[in-house]
Amino acid sequence: MHVPTSGKTGLPAADPDLGRLRDFVRAFAAGLDEPIEARARLLRDLVARDDWLPAEYAEPDPARYRQYLLHCDSAGRFSVVSFVWGPGQRTPIHDHRVWGLVGVLRGAEIVQPYRRGPDGSLLPASAAQRLEAGEVDIFGPDIGDIHSVANAHADRVSVSIHVYGANIGAVERATYDEAGREKRFVSGYANRSLPNLWDRS
Repeated sequence: MHVPTSGKTGLPAADPDLGRLRDFVRAFAAGLDEPIEARARLLRDLVARDDWLPAEYAEPDPARYRQYLLHCDSAGRFSVVSFVWGPGQRTPIHDHRVWGLVGVLRGAEIVQPYRRGPDGSLLPASAAQRLEAGEVDIFGPDIGDIHSVANAHADRVSVSIHVYGANIGAVERATYDEAGREKRFVSGYANRSLPNLWDRS
């Protein structure tokens, strides 16, 4: 489910404003009982400005996309992750098994949703959707949870911010081939440190 953008301003900052991420985490935690569309608006507001993500959580890898943990709720109710896509990088077809939101911070993504056919194979559920910077997408087991995602650009990095209804790096999920056969995996994270959101010195 696509949430319209409210516009895009700003450039990556040399001195990131972590207060934006801290305020987002607090507001998101306080609004977990709100409809997911309301939470999507919080993410849309966060990705509308590109002045808060520290450079170490936007580093691409030449071999594959990277997933950096930015925050995990202490009760595991949600996690905030930056996905960094090198030129042309893409995921396999995969699921999440929890609700999720994706907001594009830099560049653009192509999202292809899938559905199961009568024989269990995976078929495109609709046309692929292009998400530009500032735009947000919603997914989950009740509205469609299987998709593939790709960097829309063949010549530059894209970065998106994902919010999931669990500690997604610890959730057992699956990738799929087009016949619908699954391969279980636990993604983990690329980073070994977290942004320090709480130091105001």
